[in-house]
Amino acid sequence: MRSPRPRYGIAEWFGEPFKEIAADLRKDLAMIATRSGREAAASQPRFCPFQTAVPCRKPGGVCSIRAYSKGPRGRLGNPAGEPVITCPKRFEEGQLLVHWLADIVGFRPEEVMIAREVPFMKGSETGKAAGMIDFVVAQPSGGTLPWYGLEIQAVYFSGRGMGSEFDRVRQHPDRLEFPSDVRRPDWRSSGAKRLMPQLQIKVPTLRRWGAKLAVAVDAPFFASLGGPSSEPSKDLGDGDIIWLVPELTVDKEGRHRLVRGHWEVLTLEKSSDKLLAAKTVSRSAFEDTLQGKLKPLN
Repeated sequence: MRSPRPRYGIAEWFGEPFKEIAADLRKDLAMIATRSGREAAASQPRFCPFQTAVPCRKPGGVCSIRAYSKGPRGRLGNPAGEPVITCPKRFEEGQLLVHWLADIVGFRPEEVMIAREVPFMKGSETGKAAGMIDFVVAQPSGGTLPWYGLEIQAVYFSGRGMGSEFDRVRQHPDRLEFPSDVRRPDWRSSGAKRLMPQLQIKVPTLRRWGAKLAVAVDAPFFASLGGPSSEPSKDLGDGDIIWLVPELTVDKEGRHRLVRGHWEVLTLEKSSDKLLAAKTVSRSAFEDTLQGKLKPLN
């Protein structure tokens, strides 16, 4: 009998490693993650461990997901892949990205400054700020203001939401069960549909200004785009975008830690090629799927 395919479930929940959470806390988190639980927990919010004194605003509180195998008796088995970050705030652990970018561009650590959500555009009718840049990392010095933009892109997932998992945890907090629903990271929506339009809007203007943009995605996301270039450039003059690819590692206590990984410099055009790359199915495979989906018109 063929083993069931791995399914994606929670990797980190409100900053806690899912498999290491004690049963009583697991039940509390399930209550907070549900609609009624969020209302009940309004007076005692869970704070995001990756920011400073900021309550978690991610619906359901899932920081990252990962694939798991199916264990005996329908229990949650071993991990079957890397964690995938689903909340952009997860990238803020220890301000790793800011320090990493500052090192790459040669900013002096003691002089680095940061601004959040800097308006990049204004609405043509309202005149209100729009099109924010997530972060701007700068080093004001001697009357000059060298700076770099930093965009962060987490991954959306397709399939059923996590509500069924929250319900099962609330009902049986003392055991971890194999995910009941099929879901998977939606690289296409996260990259070509979400990230690429942002780059196409912002990078040409920054290029005219003589400025550059850094983009942070996690290692599985970057791998879905083809991974590192065959000869990756680390020359800031070779492109418009500094790709930062941190990784989530797991320490001896089972906690996930964000660490520096790969980085390289690409032009907007090469970045767009990465984001648009997709392998089409054969016509026969398409029509086989089509046959199974066709239904009579009502």
